Amino acid sequence: MEQRISVLTLGADDLSVMRAFYEDKLGWKPVAQNKDIVFYQMNGFLFSLAKRPFLADFVGVSPEGSGFRAVITGYNVASEAEVREIYDRLKTKGVKIIKGPTVPYFGGLFFYFQDVEGNLLEVAYNPLILLNGCRDAVGHKSIEHL
Repeated sequence: MEQRISVLTLGADDLSVMRAFYEDKLGWKPVAQNKDIVFYQMNGFLFSLAKRPFLADFVGVSPEGSGFRAVITGYNVASEAEVREIYDRLKTKGVKIIKGPTVPYFGGLFFYFQDVEGNLLEVAYNPLILLNGCRDAVGHKSIEHL
């Protein structure tokens, strides 16, 4: 894998309070949002806040205890084939896979794995996240309809 991050997501106990902090205190503007998650454009990646139970359910882990630490580091690629290639490579290296390649309701392909301290990482082809030629996340399509 290249040394880069596409999306950094924090699980929020109270999404409205977290949004108020980032938007009102820091002046950040969302680029995409719905009732469960909000995305902010950063310098070459997206930062997102999601309702903690929603995020844990999406990954397929418990929102409590050591199963979910409320942070997922996302690594986005340009195709489903790349997701499968990275999945196969990490699996052969003995990396602990949390959720194998899965097609979510909005399309694309995702899988989740853990680092040695239990932090969750995601590899994803997400057709809603816009990548530039360097594969930096440069925006997000609207998700209000989801």
